[in-house]
Amino acid sequence: MTHRTVSRALVDPAPGLPDAPHAEVTAPVPECPVEITLAALRGRWTTLVVRELLRQESRSYSELAASLPGLSDKVLSDRLGRLVTAGVVERHRTEGWPATVAYRLTSHGRQLGPVLQALWDWGAARPLA
Repeated sequence: MTHRTVSRALVDPAPGLPDAPHAEVTAPVPECPVEITLAALRGRWTTLVVRELLRQESRSYSELAASLPGLSDKVLSDRLGRLVTAGVVERHRTEGWPATVAYRLTSHGRQLGPVLQALWDWGAARPLA
């Protein structure tokens, strides 16, 4: 299956490029799986929030804030909200006093681990300019 943002100019798809006739578009589209992934991970700090949730199955807001001390409360709230909307993170609220909220990756969110590793590997192999 060809990535929707990649031209099908090649006769044989290059390794790593999907091959599918329905994936031939000339401009990025929101339905593209790669665009969906990039949208879920967009924004500074997002990958670090996901990393922290990959390290420990369930984290409270305060635990996430403590693990990323340079991250403002406003940005952390925004990133968690976006990740919940994207189906990457689940928010679990327990009843009682005081009520507690825990964040954890969905099964779909846990699949981002190898994606982040591939991004890391690509960036680490890149010569510095």
